[in-house]
Amino acid sequence: MLKYHSILLAALLLLVGCGDQDANSPQTNNSPVNMPPIEVTYPVTATVDHVDDYHGTEVADPYRWLEEEDSEETKAWVKSQNEATFGYLEQIPFRESIRARLEELWNYPKYGAPFKAGGKYYYYKNDGLQNQYVLYKMDALDAEASVFLDPNTFSEDGTASLTTFSVSEDGKYAVYGISQGGSDWNEFYVRDVETGQDLDDHLKWIKFSGAAWSGNGFYYGRFAEPEDGVLSSQNENKQIFFHTIGTDQSEDKLVYEEPENPLRGIYAGTTDDERFLLLYLSEGATNNNALKIKDLSQANSDFISLVDHFDHSYNLVDNIDDQLLMVTNDGAPRKRVVLVDFNNPDPANWKEIIPQKEEVLNGVSYIGGKIFATYLKDASSKVYIYDIDGNSLGEVALPGIGTVGGFNGKKDDETAFYVFTSFTYPSSTFKYDVQNNTSELFRKSEIDFDIENYETKQVFYKSKDGTQVPMFITHKKGLELDGNNPCLLYGYGGFNINILPNFSITNLPLLENGGIYAVANLRGGGEYGEAWHEAGMLDRKQNVFDDFITAAEYLIDNKYTSSEKLGIYGRSNGGLLVGAAMTQRPDLFQVAIPAVGVMDMLRYHKFTIGHAWAVEYGSSDSPDAFPNLMSYSPLHNLKDGTAYPATMVTTADHDDRVVPAHSFKFASRLQSAHEGENPVLIRIETMAGHGAGKPTGKIIEEYADMWAFLFYNTNSPVSYE
Repeated sequence: MLKYHSILLAALLLLVGCGDQDANSPQTNNSPVNMPPIEVTYPVTATVDHVDDYHGTEVADPYRWLEEEDSEETKAWVKSQNEATFGYLEQIPFRESIRARLEELWNYPKYGAPFKAGGKYYYYKNDGLQNQYVLYKMDALDAEASVFLDPNTFSEDGTASLTTFSVSEDGKYAVYGISQGGSDWNEFYVRDVETGQDLDDHLKWIKFSGAAWSGNGFYYGRFAEPEDGVLSSQNENKQIFFHTIGTDQSEDKLVYEEPENPLRGIYAGTTDDERFLLLYLSEGATNNNALKIKDLSQANSDFISLVDHFDHSYNLVDNIDDQLLMVTNDGAPRKRVVLVDFNNPDPANWKEIIPQKEEVLNGVSYIGGKIFATYLKDASSKVYIYDIDGNSLGEVALPGIGTVGGFNGKKDDETAFYVFTSFTYPSSTFKYDVQNNTSELFRKSEIDFDIENYETKQVFYKSKDGTQVPMFITHKKGLELDGNNPCLLYGYGGFNINILPNFSITNLPLLENGGIYAVANLRGGGEYGEAWHEAGMLDRKQNVFDDFITAAEYLIDNKYTSSEKLGIYGRSNGGLLVGAAMTQRPDLFQVAIPAVGVMDMLRYHKFTIGHAWAVEYGSSDSPDAFPNLMSYSPLHNLKDGTAYPATMVTTADHDDRVVPAHSFKFASRLQSAHEGENPVLIRIETMAGHGAGKPTGKIIEEYADMWAFLFYNTNSPVSYE
């Protein structure tokens, strides 16, 4: 395994008046079937006469001024929109009871799987309602644990989060990263493991980087300090530095840069034994990469290029002396495992250890001299065991159909840990005996919720072009399929990302109020390998929207729900999905919740790391890609005089991944174009980012508002005692 350990904790920003609520509307938890409309007066959003020329096509951008997130005008607009939105939400009678129920459900101890680093064991734990998970340390698995890092002390309001954690091989020091307000920008600090005290080391302007130890320091990636627009300026010219413990950042040694390729991504990692330094080079947000490696055991050694192109992905699992165990999709779109001799690294000499299978290879670990290969079969996990020669040693027995996270362990460990979860199986940690191939439950989630009353089924439906697409559907056992059930359909469909069965407390208010939660495994993801991904990218992106729309039609045709009861939800690239679906088929959905979405497909590449997404979407700078982007860009496909679904756009003021201007401009245009009684609102979270590290309190509030908005606008009763 590479020498770093990163975490993203999640389970995955004018005057206003609101009409008075009907005096006869419910004030108790038992809401009536007929819920009166809540009037809302939208802020007047100014427009500007700005027009861009895209290869001879003029495109107006009347809300361009909202891209200036720090201007007083934009801040006033945010304030007025939030007043309208929260003024609306406050009038939903069961909003507070949903929030209270979510808080009640959330309040139980939650654990991460233990991992070994520097001769100690560490794990993350949240006592229940803590805003951030706390990192604990143990000298041994049966020893008493002590708090090593408590991110809840990083800020008074819980909006600072732990992002990266890595321990030196000798166990003396640990480096950890902090994000403020959900930003992708990190600051690194160094802590003495024995004393628990921080050193003076303080590193800044770090983004998309782990900490890879080597001797008395570590490698990391950083950008130059932005001259302006810290949360929106384009991220260019990433550099890899080496930091020596006890020195100032200004003394860090520049190890690698590519000024001739300013948009290229560079990520550094070292092997567990700290012998090899690896540089992963990427051109855009793709799994494909070039790979350079350096033997740190040889003084003044140079980098050699294992792979010098970007046609496939190449990822190191671990090294066995001079042999490099790697996973690649080169010659295998569903991936295979190969062994590379560092002293003879030509691809012609690579030895295939585990050939491509029918299932998609989703993860590989090398623990106790054995290879643990996690595969996806119809978007659920299977784990097979092999020796270093590729001989099969059996299969890990899992509790059921679901998702495996892990395995955590090192190449000389006799014990490994993994987490298993599904839509109806709360995340639980299992301890695995490597030699005997046996698992035992190490920790289970003691949630106060009767999971046995709920079920998940997987169905397959035909998309518009006849492609079979899988979908998971979860609801109460015995639920009557009469078309009257509120339903939330979730999707993502992009960047080769797998959407797998996962237990989420946030979905429980929907399920226990007779609702249905559906997850469609759309093209663009990686559930069936690279071919499935490629079928939903670039000029084939419309396939993703067709898959999602057809999933909605399946749910309606099979009486799970109806158009009047159906909501759709997605985040980031999934926010784009919701925006495209609601503009293409506004008649099909009653509620739409596009969260932190990519809504302006003509300008997304102008901000922060957006340029990296051009390999997935294409760029409006290209005359060939522009027409396709224009055909589905949510911002540009809103039409005047159209009745759109009840919509709550959500974003955050510190989102520097998908900058909030996307949502600001989309919401402004939607409010201008929309015709009808359905509310079209934008909820703008403060001191929050794209999602990672969001404090528990803000998560509960966001989902309480989401469910209240869905239930009210689908005319669905909510009952809590």
